[in-house]
Amino acid sequence: MESSKIFRIICQLFTIMLIVIVSSPLISLAFYTSPTNELNPPLNLHQDESVNKGISDVYIFNDDYSDDPPTNKPVYDLLTVAERQAKSLTTVLPAYQPYYGEKTVYLTFDDGPDPENTPIVLDLLKKHGIKATFFVTGTQAEKYPNLLKQIYQEGHAIGNHSYNHIYRDLYQSPHSYMAQLHQTDNVIKNIIGVRPNITRAPGGTVGSFNSRYWEFLKKEGYIEVGWNVSSGDASEARADDIFQNIVYQMNNTYLWSHAIVLMHDGRGHSETVKALPNIITYFKKHDFEFHVINLKTPSPW
Repeated sequence: MESSKIFRIICQLFTIMLIVIVSSPLISLAFYTSPTNELNPPLNLHQDESVNKGISDVYIFNDDYSDDPPTNKPVYDLLTVAERQAKSLTTVLPAYQPYYGEKTVYLTFDDGPDPENTPIVLDLLKKHGIKATFFVTGTQAEKYPNLLKQIYQEGHAIGNHSYNHIYRDLYQSPHSYMAQLHQTDNVIKNIIGVRPNITRAPGGTVGSFNSRYWEFLKKEGYIEVGWNVSSGDASEARADDIFQNIVYQMNNTYLWSHAIVLMHDGRGHSETVKALPNIITYFKKHDFEFHVINLKTPSPW
């Protein structure tokens, strides 16, 4: 009888102790193991999928622009113009020394990414082991984010080609132009985690820019990139015409040190895709280096 009473007392004491352990936050914490993603939250999804996977193939500025970027890698900024301004950081780029090779070609593609043409272009570039530069619009990047990620992750350069490419909206004023660049920067950064410093004005700057446009671009750290070899694919040219247009212009030996070739991978440019293998073969046959556009690319003229 006495033994039974003692056993009941022991059980009651044990129950009380258990209740105290479970209900006390401090004691519970000693026995609690937090999931890894709570103690060490994962990086932003876009950084995890894009920045870190592509880091070996690109150069990314963080807070300042003091470091000298490489000659032939895509260069991006971790911060947008607005983010730099909010942190009181400079938005003005230094004057980097341009690279002039003996024979250097920059293949550039505007108006994408496009679900029909861009994947074929990327496959051809991969097959030949070369990199190119894609000037994308914000609207297309929003529609096809996975294509933008593929361009980035395969080591090609990405440039800002405005948001909607509609001239009457874009060229109302320098303010409207810059607003579209900012909007596209945000789109690109939301997809790949970084944004480009290089831009290309739709239709080119001649007849659209005045001195104020150039002032705004310089002040906010954008490099406007034109071209000096036009494929002529903005017309209804066939693949062989596109190829011959480029060959003819390359007779000008001044261009050999920095031939910036304008092409398009946007909708309706299947003839450019057909011409691309011959274009690549031509430059390889004549021992050209294939470079991507970055902050060290010379001015076209």
